[in-house]
Amino acid sequence: MPETAARPLFRFDNSYARELPGLAVPFQPARVPAPSMLYFNRALAEELDLDADTLAGDRGAAVFSGNDVPDGATPIAQAYAGHQFGGFSPSLGDGRALLLGEVTDRHGRRRDIAFKGSGRTPFSRGGDGKAAVGPVLRETILGEAMHALGIPTTRALAAVTTGEPVFREDTVPGAVLTRVAASHLRVGTFQYFAARGELDKLRQLADYTIRRHDAELVDHPDRYVELLRAVAERQAALVARWMHVGFIHGVMNTDNMTISGETIDYGPCAFMEAHDPAAVFSSIDTHGRYAYANQPLIARWNLARLAETLLPLIDADEPEQAIPRVVEVIDAFPARYERHWLTGARAKLGLDRAEEDDGALARDWLALLQAQAVDHTLAWRYLADAADGEGLRLQALFEDTRPLMDWLARWHNRGALEASTPAERALRMRGTSPIYIARNHRVEEALAAAGADGDLGPFDRLLEVLAQPFDERPGLETYAAPAPVEVTARYRTFCGT
Repeated sequence: MPETAARPLFRFDNSYARELPGLAVPFQPARVPAPSMLYFNRALAEELDLDADTLAGDRGAAVFSGNDVPDGATPIAQAYAGHQFGGFSPSLGDGRALLLGEVTDRHGRRRDIAFKGSGRTPFSRGGDGKAAVGPVLRETILGEAMHALGIPTTRALAAVTTGEPVFREDTVPGAVLTRVAASHLRVGTFQYFAARGELDKLRQLADYTIRRHDAELVDHPDRYVELLRAVAERQAALVARWMHVGFIHGVMNTDNMTISGETIDYGPCAFMEAHDPAAVFSSIDTHGRYAYANQPLIARWNLARLAETLLPLIDADEPEQAIPRVVEVIDAFPARYERHWLTGARAKLGLDRAEEDDGALARDWLALLQAQAVDHTLAWRYLADAADGEGLRLQALFEDTRPLMDWLARWHNRGALEASTPAERALRMRGTSPIYIARNHRVEEALAAAGADGDLGPFDRLLEVLAQPFDERPGLETYAAPAPVEVTARYRTFCGT
């Protein structure tokens, strides 16, 4: 269907397809029999400078299902490899995804628009390339929840049903997700070409990445080391934010670590309830490799894999000579992460100025939560009440309040060193510690209703609540409450899409 000259649906400028021939495979999405819109993110569409009015209707369902590829799109399946649970897979790639194209949003930022679940590609390796309604809506919920929390993330622009079944453990309705990202470049993208010794393509990829994400490095004489440093900085900041909200990604494979520093691929992820460093919810993480407390360690490990791919670019004649230079960046990651984590911890504790013992104060607080299996989110939120002299909700979370009271005395003494008043600190704390997160049981309830009965009411309501995670509102108490202990104890998540 032709688009009007006055107002194209998308103003595509597809730099990846244009500038990196041979780093992806041109491919078309599969047609589906009966597309129907499940979700359309109008606010995001307007941010992307799209024709939101047209895309919200039947035309949008046709576009976002892949049936109607819009003018200017150049659909491609991107190549990448990846370490998955420590084992290297040299050829992964977009087995059920296609990069439709790139647009420049109203803020001048280049953004990818990509399908997930749009059918088989040359990278499908025997899979059907499809996605189901449940996992598509799950990624929608989690991405929007993270965005509202201020955490860099990919986001859902649209979700449509396809009118055809998808065969998993059961037969479930099919769907396609349209995902927006700063880019879909991953550590695994670099690994794909490094593993094949395709150094020309690897250099093209690295230079493109710098132009796209770190343009200030384009003329830097040591730009590949500096690229690694920039990625390390973004990942340190990202993972610190995950840790502060109790988010567990669940599958931190190198193909799921973005160069941009955005959270990507909400498969077996979950939010921790009772604070537990060993918390794991992924059904496939049987040894706890990606447990909550391991996430900073895995981020460093993944960065080391990125560093390995850059060695021949840093020193083409003797790559081994570049090892000390990248090791310096990797070894600096724990301190880099600690800096971001401590900055966030101070904010959550209501502290502006830096004191030497702030890290110990924050970690002792988390040890209290762990010792009595206290809900991570509510403990942080109700701590703001205690800053304002109202400690009853916080005390009710603890079976034994004596350790809590001892710690609170230390915290109040520390707060007395601040220039702000307790009320001012409480207000700031409520702006950093949410009252509402994507509680696992609420997510599952929304997905079950949508999948079994086609009832989107619980999904829409949950999205509405999560859009304002820091604003406590009457009548939403059930959305703030954790699941019963027995429910959380047996809760498992899966790689769904």
